[in-house]
Amino acid sequence: MSTTDALQDRLLDCFPSGSYALAALLRLMDIVTTTTVPTAAVECRLQPRLLLNPEFVDKHAATPETLLMLVMHELHHVLLGHTTLFPAQTPVQNFVFDSVINALISRMFPNPEHLAFLTDYYSDAEYPECLLRPAAGWCGRSAAVPPAIEALPEPERARAAALHRALYSEVGATYKEVFDVLPRLVTGKEIATIPLLGGHDPGGATEGGLDKRSPLLFDVVRGIVEAWPQPPDPIQGRSLADLILSSTTVVRQKPSKRQQLRRLIRTIAAGGGSGRVRVSADGLEPIATPIPQHGRRSVVLQALGHRPLLHEGMTSRHRRRRSARPIHVYLDVSGSMDSVRAALYGAILDCRADVHPVVHLFSTRVADVSLAELRAGVCRTTGGTNISCVAEHIAIHRIRRALIVTDGWVGTPTASVRQSLARVRLGVAYAGPSIQTRDLGDLAIRSIQIAA
Repeated sequence: MSTTDALQDRLLDCFPSGSYALAALLRLMDIVTTTTVPTAAVECRLQPRLLLNPEFVDKHAATPETLLMLVMHELHHVLLGHTTLFPAQTPVQNFVFDSVINALISRMFPNPEHLAFLTDYYSDAEYPECLLRPAAGWCGRSAAVPPAIEALPEPERARAAALHRALYSEVGATYKEVFDVLPRLVTGKEIATIPLLGGHDPGGATEGGLDKRSPLLFDVVRGIVEAWPQPPDPIQGRSLADLILSSTTVVRQKPSKRQQLRRLIRTIAAGGGSGRVRVSADGLEPIATPIPQHGRRSVVLQALGHRPLLHEGMTSRHRRRRSARPIHVYLDVSGSMDSVRAALYGAILDCRADVHPVVHLFSTRVADVSLAELRAGVCRTTGGTNISCVAEHIAIHRIRRALIVTDGWVGTPTASVRQSLARVRLGVAYAGPSIQTRDLGDLAIRSIQIAA
């Protein structure tokens, strides 16, 4: 039976040398062998612990490759648990978590030695547990259909096959995509009998608020995972995909957002902003004066024998005028913003006179859209989030005034990103079901939270 010290040594050996900064994680987490959990679990508290069942490890994760897959599965629960996509954990929701994570780590390590952990533990002849593993012979690209799905009647067979192909395609499927389909294919009772990997109990890694419950664990694990070799759908901040997808958003315009955004825009625009932001300036203004002037009208009247009482003249006047510099809006369209995207589209359109005519949608890439496209609900997104693409876009286009609209889950800014954003007069408007302000908080001259 595996001892705690032996497992720690095996954990160090199973990760490729120097690739994952695992030493930092092991210094932070206690590695504990216990039979109180059926497989493995992470306790997210001030002193976090990685719990491993030694009997399960000896039986199902005896090799370095299979042990790596078990630990990777648990670490992904830690990283992705903060998303709070599902406020209350149910068997279906837990199944969704595991199906997406298993597909993700399979695409990261598609070798048979690694995949054996999933293919030996789950049967492709049983439904729906076959959704938790790749099909036999899967090599990272092909999407063979498991025998258990082939045996289903229509239309369930076609739906289940499409879901499995999506999970094990080069791109993968998101939580939302799986959750939209899965309840129509299986019941909670069917899923409840399937043994899932890791801990899904309240207070564990899949529960939200990890940054508050265990802030050190949150920061270290996120830093480690962001440095992992990227699969076709890299994890940056809250990323689960890197394929730009086009979709249409039904725009909801709520004037209540207009006042909040406009106030922030005017703050960022101080000294010259969008077309309707007023600034102070000196200028000439026409007046009527009794002092003779060489204006055209006066000259003509005098030539006709008339002596005009008033003449046209010009005077200098200090006044407030509208500036011509626009505010550039960067709108987060990652998956975590889906529920508020329509309201934010409407809010930006309400402020269209105060912003640049091109809005910059960002996820792990920046996609520019016109206000007309925004009004039509056009959305181009990779599904993930990476603030680096915003900093790069700002630097290339030499933008000096910008507003970022996001929920704050944009990944930890690197030194170069912080340097680029520090040169900008930057405002941040936070919106979304789960907001955090640490990543961008000290980079903005002003930030607000808007209801969306």
